[in-house]
Order: sequence, then C-alpha cells, then structure tokens
Amino acid sequence: MNIKAVVMVFFLIIFVVVLKTKIIMKNFIRLALVIIIITFQSNAYSQKTTAVNGAVLTFEKENHDYGKIDIDDIPEAKLDVRFSNTGNQPLVISNVKGCCGTRIIDWPKEPILPGKKGVIKVEFEILPKVQTINRTITVISNSINSPDIYKIKGEVVVIEKGIIKAK
Repeated sequence: MNIKAVVMVFFLIIFVVVLKTKIIMKNFIRLALVIIIITFQSNAYSQKTTAVNGAVLTFEKENHDYGKIDIDDIPEAKLDVRFSNTGNQPLVISNVKGCCGTRIIDWPKEPILPGKKGVIKVEFEILPKVQTINRTITVISNSINSPDIYKIKGEVVVIEKGIIKAK
C-alpha cells in the first residue's frame, strides 16, 4: 500500500472519529494540516540521493599552510599539489593558473580516470621580507566543481630569541 493511500485511510478514520465524538472542526483542521506537513516532510527525506555523475577533482589537502616562516630560514617554494578524481567520469584538466608570480611547472595533460591520482607541480619565490603569503592555484577542468581553487598561505616573520615579530 502506498503512502498516499495510508494517509487517505487515516483521514477517513479521523473524520469518522470527529463526527462520532463531536470534536470541534477547528481542531480537526489543525490536526489534518499537521499530518499533511509531516507526510510531505517524510517523503522529502525518503527520496534517495543521486550519485555524482561526472568528474570531480578533490585535492589531497584543502590548502598548503607554511605557518610562520623565519625571515632568515625561508624554504624552497616548490610544491606538489596532489589530487584525485573522485567522480565517475575521466577528469580532463584544460588549464592551471597561478597568481602573484606562482609558476605552474607541470600538470597532467592526459585524462585522470575515476579513482586515480595526479600532481600539479608549482614553484614560486618567497621574498626575505616580513609579509603574508596568500596565493591561489586555479584548476580549469571538466570537474563538476570547476574551477577548483587551491590556496597557499603563510607568514614571513622575524624571530629573535624565540620572540616573533610580525608586521
């Protein structure tokens, strides 16, 4: 028996009870509205979610955070941005852009099959001055979330005898 038939039978029973016990019609209408609302909400929750149909680029890490970098100990700014295709179609990257002098050295030119991984190679310069690092890498692809953005952040500070001096 489907849910609509059950609801109709339920209303019929309530109507008979209302007539026999002479309950005020106003209360009956309120009760009916509550039941209708509950029925529609339960139908909304019972609908199955559909699987993702397409390629999905998922970064291994949301971003790269250098944290606080001592101005006298600046690391080499080379990153391998790792990702995977968590969708059900091949992922095709058409372009990768870096901002603020970020150089994109290489990215996969061949399709990344579902469940497989890839790497985007990135280089940039961190100048030896007190500054905030805030860069982005934008990946243009056939991913359902395209463009996908990877963030690189950090802060160059002066550290003297354990005391951090930021700008």
